[in-house]
Amino acid sequence: MADQYAQTGEDSKPTEIPAIRWEEPPEGPVLVLLDQTRLPAEEVELVCTDASALVEAIRSLAVRGAPLLGIAGAYGVALAAARGYDVDEAATVLAGARPTAVNLAVGVRRAQAAHRAELARSGDEKQAAGAVLAAARALHQEDAAASSAMAERGLTLLDELLPGGGHRILTHCNTGSLVSGGEGTAFAVALAAHRAGRLRRLWVDETRPLLQGARLTAYEAARSGMAYTLLTDNAAGSLFAAGEVDAVLIGADRIAADGSVANKVGSYPLAVLARYHHVPFIVVAPLTTVDPDTPDGASIEVEQRAGHEVTEIAAPQVPVAGGGAGGGIPVAPLGTQAYNPAFDVTPPELVTAIVTEEGVVSPVTAEALAELCARSRQMTIS
Repeated sequence: MADQYAQTGEDSKPTEIPAIRWEEPPEGPVLVLLDQTRLPAEEVELVCTDASALVEAIRSLAVRGAPLLGIAGAYGVALAAARGYDVDEAATVLAGARPTAVNLAVGVRRAQAAHRAELARSGDEKQAAGAVLAAARALHQEDAAASSAMAERGLTLLDELLPGGGHRILTHCNTGSLVSGGEGTAFAVALAAHRAGRLRRLWVDETRPLLQGARLTAYEAARSGMAYTLLTDNAAGSLFAAGEVDAVLIGADRIAADGSVANKVGSYPLAVLARYHHVPFIVVAPLTTVDPDTPDGASIEVEQRAGHEVTEIAAPQVPVAGGGAGGGIPVAPLGTQAYNPAFDVTPPELVTAIVTEEGVVSPVTAEALAELCARSRQMTIS
């Protein structure tokens, strides 16, 4: 079995380049992103000078992951305000850039509200721009704190469910520092287990169609010195059958009011496998991912992506002459139609627990989720 064994010594950071940062060069403020479409081939930064550039970065998945999209959206509104663009127009296009990830709209609305409040108070555009930037930075810091809290709560839950350590964790898509202001969501829990000496193996789904597990999670696991093994998505069943999976840890892009979880496509089959094999299926996500305005899973809009992501293979930084619609190497006959949803939805009855920064919901019910959200709001107000 070809895999990566844990490295000795101190962990290195998943990347020395932050996934997102605000800069103010002489020519004006910019938002600088680590271009995740170029990983793992190279670490390249992408500079956005306005909301339209950020929208393109979001749609192309140069910046991605639910918590980070919320942060990016807030900074995008700050960018529009600082450069004198129409803030409400920028907020509208940013919030609609990816429909499934609720954090994006949450971050945008929070920044937009800060702008409107300061304008109403002072009438000064410069002060309003400063208020938006402060709101974006606060959201960034809050997400980092939430990441730490989720890692701690998630590891405690794992130890309760699986006493004795030696955890063999299966994860899907990418949920590390590349999607967060901190060390991530589900990946942060696995990383905490690794640091505590209780992670035996991290099973990494390659995650079709964009290989975000192979390109990004394996990249972060390797740089963190974790013991990991990459597998094709459809090989997960054989791992469960062999008794090689102790728990499944995934993130979420939207959690409906009833506890239904939208995550990268392929998550739902893992939940079914986990239930059949009596393996805990754990979702790790900040409370900003819970959307009380979406009543159930059927109400979640699932993003449909271009078919060429399935019918072609395109390696990072490898231009292909004469390629098809996406510029990659065709792997299906010309004209083949492809079903390519970015996400699927897992019903709450298949979810063992939802881990948030404010607490753990288990069993997952609409009432328990609403209670946790209400308790969090009360703590915030007080």
